Amino acid sequence: MAEHHTAYICVGSNLGSKLENCRRGVAELTRDESTRLIDQSLIYRTAPVDFRDQDWFVNYAVKIATLLEPLALLHRLKSIERDAGRMWSSIRFGPRVLDLDIIFYENLVMEHRQLVIPHPRMHKRRFVLRPLCDIDPQINHPVFLRTVQSLLEDLDETDQRITEIK
Repeated sequence: MAEHHTAYICVGSNLGSKLENCRRGVAELTRDESTRLIDQSLIYRTAPVDFRDQDWFVNYAVKIATLLEPLALLHRLKSIERDAGRMWSSIRFGPRVLDLDIIFYENLVMEHRQLVIPHPRMHKRRFVLRPLCDIDPQINHPVFLRTVQSLLEDLDETDQRITEIK
């Protein structure tokens, strides 16, 4: 029998029905038997980072168990984003109808031209770290050898506004 792998995915949207876009994306990811939803963070309204001239995002994280290897999981996520209507524009970090990013995949450290695990900017992003801490603050970053809680505590409190959606 094939082995399930644990992965953490950050889910986000800032176009259209943001929360519904995110929920549909996760539902599509877990539609078949290859991937199961294990846990989900609280849901947040988050300020845009890097390219700031855009609407706020809805963001949360999910913990999944998947039979898919990392690149197959990436291709699955990109296909779900495309099906949701995501367009890749010339604006880096610009608006998106759906964003599904692999943050961690087991304790894997991977550098491939299509995929870097752990996500290379996750340690600088409150909208990734806060939801991960909801699921498990003791997740260990396999490169920095620090918990996601300690990485979150290092961020400047005044930067990257984030509010729980009730």
